[in-house]
Amino acid sequence: MINSRIATRAKGLLVAAALASAAAFVALSGAEAGPGYDGLWSVVIVTKSGQCDAAYRYPVRISNGSLGNAGTAPINISGKVGKNGAVVVNVSAGDKSAVGKGRLAGASGAGSWGGGACSGIWEAERRG
Repeated sequence: MINSRIATRAKGLLVAAALASAAAFVALSGAEAGPGYDGLWSVVIVTKSGQCDAAYRYPVRISNGSLGNAGTAPINISGKVGKNGAVVVNVSAGDKSAVGKGRLAGASGAGSWGGGACSGIWEAERRG
């Protein structure tokens, strides 16, 4: 039950998971990942379609444009954010995974995510 719950969380976090949603970075106009968005972010993942949990909030750390898990949940978060705020993120736990895309601007951001039979949206706020 716990592993299933963690896997379901992972699907939602991939958005972020804002980041945010991230193994792959979509470069727009040759933008490179950069420190403009570095710091701690709070990301809320909301399921809009599928049988996944309704919503989760996760801490995500951005360092030199790379995304990582800033919490204690046993999930893997990887990805990049470009200088222009474009985000691509991959989240996984066990054999479950999800991908998120979106954009950060200033101290907030938003996007969409999908994984397995579920999909939804994510929103992020800078915390530090």
